[in-house]
Amino acid sequence: MSVFPIVLFGLAGVLLGGAWSLKRQGAPITASALLGVLAVMAAAAGVLRLSLGGE
Repeated sequence: MSVFPIVLFGLAGVLLGGAWSLKRQGAPITASALLGVLAVMAAAAGVLRLSLGGE
């Protein structure tokens, strides 16, 4: 079992938390949207890595 998907899910959580924090602080929407997109990409990579079982 690889640790890489867990790292990707952790990264997605940190990025999503950062996006939420930026939104609450009134930062430009592009910054929080960019972090949100990166979070979704990291989560999708984790899911694909788990489902395809790439070793």
